[in-house]
Amino acid sequence: MQNTSEIKRSSALIEIEERFISSLISQPLVVVLRPSQDEITSFKTNNSLYQLVQNLKEVGVKHIEISWSPNSYWSSLMRTLKEEFSTVQWGAASITTQAALDAVKDLDLSFAMTPFLDNSLQNHAIEIHQLLIPGVFSPSEMNQAKNLGCRVVKLFPASVVGIQYCEQLSSPLGELPFMIAAGGLKVSDLQPWLAAGYGALALGRELVRNKKLDPSLVDWLNAQLIKD
Repeated sequence: MQNTSEIKRSSALIEIEERFISSLISQPLVVVLRPSQDEITSFKTNNSLYQLVQNLKEVGVKHIEISWSPNSYWSSLMRTLKEEFSTVQWGAASITTQAALDAVKDLDLSFAMTPFLDNSLQNHAIEIHQLLIPGVFSPSEMNQAKNLGCRVVKLFPASVVGIQYCEQLSSPLGELPFMIAAGGLKVSDLQPWLAAGYGALALGRELVRNKKLDPSLVDWLNAQLIKD
C-alpha cells in the first residue's frame, strides 16, 4: 500500500469537496435515513421510505444520505432515488469497506460518510476520486484527518463531546476542516451548534413525528430561505 503522504488528492476530487462544502454552506443540513431491509428489498412509491423522501424534497432538503447495506437491492434503491429525486444530492452513510465504497463510486453519489477514520479506506477513496467523509472523535483523529488532506470531517458522536468541542479543538489544532456534527442531535440543535462554529449538522429519523416531518424542521428551512 502507498504511504499516506504519497497519495495526493486530484484536482477533480478537490473540486468535488469544494462544491459539496459550498452546498452545505447554502444549507447546513444532511438528513440521514436508515431504511429497513424490507424497505430496501421492496422499495415502492407507496412505501414509507419513498413518502418520507418525497416530503423532505418538498420542504427543500438538499442533502440526503442512505445507510449502506449489503442487500443486493441497495444499489437499485439508490439508482431509483437518484432518478426520482434528481435535485437532491445523494450520499451513502456507514461506509466501512472498500467494496461498499466502490458501490458508491459506481452509483456516482455526491458523497459518502464513514463512522471512523481509516487510512486505507481514505487512500482508496482518493485513488478512485470519491468524496469520503471520515468520522472523527479525538484530537488525534482530527489531526490525522487534517494530515490526510480531508477538507470535510464528521464529528461523531457529537452529543457526547458537546457543543463547545469545536472551539476547544481549534485552539491547539489551528484551522479545522469543515465539520459536520452528527450523532444524538435534534432539530433544536441546528441553530446553536451552527452558531458555535460547526459547518453543518447531520440529523436522522428523529425528524419524523407521528409519520410527519417535525414542524420545527420546516420552520428552520423556511428561515434559511429568507436568510438567503
